[in-house]
Amino acid sequence: MSDSLTSPTALLDFLSSNYPSAVSSSTSEADLPGLSNLIFSNTTYTDNEKVETSQWLTTSTRLATPDEDEAKHAERLGSLNIHLSTRTTLLGSKPSVADLALYYRLSPAVKSWSAEERTGEHGFHHIVRFIDFVQNAPLFGLSVKEEDKVNIDLNDVKFVHKPIDAKEEKERKRKEKAAATAVDSQTTLPVGKGKADDDGKSGKKEMAKDVAQPAEEKVQGAVTGDGPQRSKKEKKEKQPKPQKQPPKEAPLSPCLIDLRVGHILNAINHPNADSLFVSTIACGDPPGTDNTSEYEGQVVRTVCSGLNGLVPLEEMQGRKIIAVCNLKPVTMRGIKSAAMVLAASPRLKEGEEDNHKGPVELVTPPADAKAGERVLFEGWAGEPDGVLNPKKKVWETLQPGFTTTPGLEVGFDAGEVPQLQEGEGTAKPTGKLVTSSGGTCTVKSLSNAVVR
Repeated sequence: MSDSLTSPTALLDFLSSNYPSAVSSSTSEADLPGLSNLIFSNTTYTDNEKVETSQWLTTSTRLATPDEDEAKHAERLGSLNIHLSTRTTLLGSKPSVADLALYYRLSPAVKSWSAEERTGEHGFHHIVRFIDFVQNAPLFGLSVKEEDKVNIDLNDVKFVHKPIDAKEEKERKRKEKAAATAVDSQTTLPVGKGKADDDGKSGKKEMAKDVAQPAEEKVQGAVTGDGPQRSKKEKKEKQPKPQKQPPKEAPLSPCLIDLRVGHILNAINHPNADSLFVSTIACGDPPGTDNTSEYEGQVVRTVCSGLNGLVPLEEMQGRKIIAVCNLKPVTMRGIKSAAMVLAASPRLKEGEEDNHKGPVELVTPPADAKAGERVLFEGWAGEPDGVLNPKKKVWETLQPGFTTTPGLEVGFDAGEVPQLQEGEGTAKPTGKLVTSSGGTCTVKSLSNAVVR
């Protein structure tokens, strides 16, 4: 692919030629994410859709990078193809500048694809359909000459895939979950009652028979006067229900905090807050985990961090970090944040006020650490809570112990946590923050720092 396809200037020229009233000569690369509102002025976008647009702009650049690893490139195309299998545009049905960027940067490659690559069994059918839609739909109104369009023969389909029905897929998963629940909760039938037929008629007949027989006896007794005499049943004393024992509370320990290696796949400026970044971070979550989404084929969390102006945006891109993954999600200026990025800053001297001007350094795991790998402080083994209870203030209590050593290693000093002084933490040395594979987490230059 040509280097010009990844150039923001070339993309802006393309947009300007098609939308001169919305894109001027003074429009810069930084303005790209906000162009959707100018080009498609009748469409409104949520904060999450604005973030998603920025993510797809980054992906479009990566897809046009000429020297990208072939396997990784195929993986990105596969993820995009799956994403578009149930969507008309990248956002679903709304047009955005990301659709235009993807068309501009990907259409030259689609032009050169073979019929097998386009519509074969392992081809990218939905990408081809998307390219055809963008270049021809009045929704976008592109002024592309016929000879410059990707020539797509709608009758030349090598393999017909069964269409994915989102509703059917959702219903199938619901039934699977219900079936699993039914198996788990199955109880033993009373002796002599038998098993009901599939339609439940057998069980209903047995119940009706059991009820009808004593009723018939009562009617006969009322008529003849010689019905069977039944003694009143003695009332059974209600036994007090055993009280449920409250779950045993785990002792206070930094292991309760779910620290993991995270891989930042993309980071952008928050659309509504100058001090925040919005990062897309892979933290090793399985598909379907609450507060996650999918990005470039990976399960990710959206994370807002107050690092804008303290850490250069380019330093956030594509790097490994340490994430706190079991804090309760919070919405920050319209965008839900599902984790926190650990960073170090200088410890304040007595009487000194925090002006929030830095310096700030991100905590860095070993280079070979994998996204999702668990991270623990030495000497504090144990399992983390699912979600930390905000009322118990576990993070707030333990965070003062997070520090850095003279050797620039991140560690936990129990001496800084008064609640641990009466327990086993009293005699413990500072425990280094290590990955489950044994590597140590570090910072660049800040020793005896605060880590949070």
